[in-house]
Amino acid sequence: MVKITYITHDGTEQAVDVPVGISMMEAAIQNGVDGIEAVCGGNCYCGTCRIYVADGWLDKLNPAAEEELAMIEASGEEDPRARLACQIPVTETLDGIRVTTPEFQK
Repeated sequence: MVKITYITHDGTEQAVDVPVGISMMEAAIQNGVDGIEAVCGGNCYCGTCRIYVADGWLDKLNPAAEEELAMIEASGEEDPRARLACQIPVTETLDGIRVTTPEFQK
């Protein structure tokens, strides 16, 4: 299991233990994390599973694909730490990662 800490925009933290192989979005939904809507169910169509990856963790993620970058841009997001949780598979390398949800999903 991998520990992921989701932090809401107001600073509330929720640490969850997640099995390897699911997406960070699936982990959030399965654990009732506030701030992740995932309207499209993880198909990279809606951008409502946006997260901000904590400093020091971005380089441990696979680079964002063009469709993810396009969806982030379409949402009007400008924060360089923004990623879509549906596009991040949980791996052992991510044990201890901290991510923050935006105040509003766009």
